[in-house]
Amino acid sequence: MKENYGRRTLLSVLEEQAIAIPGELEQAFRAHHRLVFRTAYRITGNAGDAEDALQTVFLRLLRRGRNADPLENTESYLRRAAINAALDVVRSRMAERSVPLPDETSGLTPMAPAQTDVSGLRQALTRAMARLKPRQAEIFALRFLEGLSNRQIAQTLGISQVLVAVTVHRTRQQLRKELRPYLSVRF
Repeated sequence: MKENYGRRTLLSVLEEQAIAIPGELEQAFRAHHRLVFRTAYRITGNAGDAEDALQTVFLRLLRRGRNADPLENTESYLRRAAINAALDVVRSRMAERSVPLPDETSGLTPMAPAQTDVSGLRQALTRAMARLKPRQAEIFALRFLEGLSNRQIAQTLGISQVLVAVTVHRTRQQLRKELRPYLSVRF
């Protein structure tokens, strides 16, 4: 497969390393690659970063080996893996691009909410999610980006619905504080 804008594709990486793709992994990829990509894209907001997360997820699956326990719920596992891989990509991009903020005496003032655009809010949300604890980010993404109910999240993660509800509430409060300059509506 050809290189895509200087990015290595999953298939090219596997070919370079002369790795045979197990039939089960190929089936999982064909059945779920769109789900993994969409999930990652909702978090990263960038197709290239979503592709990186997609590749990471399936390479991790490949590295599990044949002796690993079978996945109980492949779709649930891949959705969670996509969220975590996408957050890892966002965190690494943030670290690469971090620059010190100007101090208040520099004359720069924060943008008023009316001056912000949707992409600015999306970028701020992505940065704020990357600063969350992994479990918080995962639950928030499953609830608000993937549209799962608290009950479905509890079943997916093997935790109580009460814990999901408390985590959603606290995470929303934390994100609301961080995104206050951008918000005119509540989420």
